Amino acid sequence: MQLLIAVINEEEKLDEILLGMIELGITGATIINSEGMGRVLSHDIPIFAGLEAIASLSRPRNHTIFSVIREDEKVAGALRLFREICGDLERPATGIVFTIPVNQVAGLAPEIGEDG
Repeated sequence: MQLLIAVINEEEKLDEILLGMIELGITGATIINSEGMGRVLSHDIPIFAGLEAIASLSRPRNHTIFSVIREDEKVAGALRLFREICGDLERPATGIVFTIPVNQVAGLAPEIGEDG
């Protein structure tokens, strides 16, 4: 079981990502609006105004997706999905996707097609 965390810098790709996740059988996720550190520092703290050049590469707002995924195959599929939709995640201001092992969970609803 893994916790997938994805920060998507291109807001217009969110719907396509969520639909792709559903097609993979990943039916639960939490999405929050987020903002990158460079943008916050360059706008809110004058001493860091030099970061404006870095902040200009990023979008004003990001979306952060959290999803606990039970099966490793679905995790691999989700990682492929993010690469297909977002492109080369190594490019600046594209986004980031990573997973963290989950040892215990309470309150996770069954996924579609899963027996209770």
